[in-house]
Amino acid sequence: MYRDYNDISYAESPFGTLSQYMTKTFGWMFAGLLVTFGTGIGIVRSGLIVPLVSTGLIFATIIGELALVFVLSGRITKIRPSTATGLFFLYAVLNGLNLSTIFLVYDFGTLVLAFLVGAVYFGVMAVYGAVTHRDLTGWGPKLLGGLIALLVCSLVGSLFSLFGVSFGMMDLLLCAVGLLIFMGLTAYDTQMLKHHYAYFGGDAAMLHKASIIGALNLYLDFINIFLYIVRMLGRHND
Repeated sequence: MYRDYNDISYAESPFGTLSQYMTKTFGWMFAGLLVTFGTGIGIVRSGLIVPLVSTGLIFATIIGELALVFVLSGRITKIRPSTATGLFFLYAVLNGLNLSTIFLVYDFGTLVLAFLVGAVYFGVMAVYGAVTHRDLTGWGPKLLGGLIALLVCSLVGSLFSLFGVSFGMMDLLLCAVGLLIFMGLTAYDTQMLKHHYAYFGGDAAMLHKASIIGALNLYLDFINIFLYIVRMLGRHND
């Protein structure tokens, strides 16, 4: 059953109404994206990308990202709101270091086009998640199952590629499936902001941290949409 979350307002919340809460959450997400892409471009233009890759530090950034996601998702109820915010932007920096390597593989035009197309796809699904009267909570388990299956298939494909076996169109199909999964997750995560607002509305600190988690989820949705489009455009250019 659909619930009109716009009727809920918490004066004690630093976010005010639902629309203000969602605006703040998307603001965190966009700020994180700016930090990520700014870091990636800065690393490439400064020439630091060479030692980052040659010394293997790029793998340290991946480990750091996993650790930060674990802390944010697993200890969100125990850390301070300011700490959650700081960890989110630290994650954005580390991901910028990691994504800087794509500038070595793809040309700038491809990346810009992928960003613009990704922004359109993300925006359409975010709007759908925000305005639809349909309950999307049932999408969560299905999308998670699809994501796990996609990761397994991608891992198997990567192992075969080590032996020189190329799947060609299969890789393109996996990219298309991944794109659809994260578009679905965008709508789902956007609607979940309403549930978080209703559930944590009486606790200003938890509402702030829920906003950070929501921003992280949406940030990851956008990044993955962008990366799948980059891969698809890269294969087309090849």
